[in-house]
Amino acid sequence: MDDALYLGVDGGGTGCRARLEDAAGTVLGQGIAGPAATRFGIEASWQAIETAARHAIEEAGLDGAQVGRIRAGVGVAGIGRKGARAALEAIHHPYASIAFTSDAMIACLGAHGGRDGGIVIVGTGTCAIGRVDGREMKFGGYGFPISDEGSGAYLGLRALQHSLRAHDGREGGSVLTRELMARFQDDPAEVVLWMDRSTATDYATFAPLVLRQADQGDAVARQVVQEAAEHVNGLVRALLSEGVPRVSLIGGLASALEAWLAPDVRRRLSPTLGDAIKGALALAGRAPD
Repeated sequence: MDDALYLGVDGGGTGCRARLEDAAGTVLGQGIAGPAATRFGIEASWQAIETAARHAIEEAGLDGAQVGRIRAGVGVAGIGRKGARAALEAIHHPYASIAFTSDAMIACLGAHGGRDGGIVIVGTGTCAIGRVDGREMKFGGYGFPISDEGSGAYLGLRALQHSLRAHDGREGGSVLTRELMARFQDDPAEVVLWMDRSTATDYATFAPLVLRQADQGDAVARQVVQEAAEHVNGLVRALLSEGVPRVSLIGGLASALEAWLAPDVRRRLSPTLGDAIKGALALAGRAPD
C-alpha cells in the first residue's frame, strides 16, 4: 500500500494554493497564501509556497515524521525566468521529494487528469502548453504586445487601432469604434496618454465590450474577434501537430471565444478533467484517478 502523502501547490501571480492528499485522493488539508510568482523574488516566492503548504499540513494535523512522507509537486508562475528553477530546487525542504514546473504545466496536467495533453490559455494573454511522453512544449505566451495574440489584451489593442483609424477617416467606423473613442472624449491625444501608462490588463478591460458588440453584429468587432479566434485556432493546431492526444481551452475568455473557432478545432477540444492543483499532485507522483 502506498503510504506516501502528496502535496500539490499552485503558485500563481495573484495567490498560492496548496492541497494535501493521501494516495487514494482523500483531501487531508488545504492552505492559501499570497502571490508566488518569481517576479517578486525567489525568497518571496518560496515564502508563499511554504506558507500555503504549512497551512495545509497544519490542517491535516501531521507531525514531523509524517511530513517526511510528503511528495510535493509545485507549479510556479515565472519559473522560466533565468535561474529561477535552479534557485527553487536548491532550497532545503523537509519533504521526501519536491518537483517544480510552471503554473501553466500543472494546469495542463490537471486538465487531463495527470495524463498527456495540451491546453490553450485564453485570458488577458494567450499561450499553448502541451506534454507528450514526457516531452513538454510551449507556443506563444511571450508577453504583450509582442505576443499573446487572440487574448483579451489583443482584442483591446486591435479595437483601439480600428477606432483611431475610424476617427481619422481612414476606415469606416461602427458602434464599437464610436463607443471606444467616446471613452476618451473623442480625443486621440487622450488615447496616447492612456497608452503611455497602460498594461496588458488595461487593454483587456475592453475585451467584454468587443465581444458583446461582435455578438450584436458590429462589423468591426466581428472582424477583431474573428482575427483573435484564428490565432487561437493556430495554437490548438500547433499542439495537435505535435501529437497531443487531447486539448482543452481554459482561461477567462475561453468560453466566449470557443464559439468563434473553426469547426475542425472545436471538434478536437476536450473538457477539462481537473484543476491546477490536481496537476501539481500528478507532478508529485500521485497516480491518476
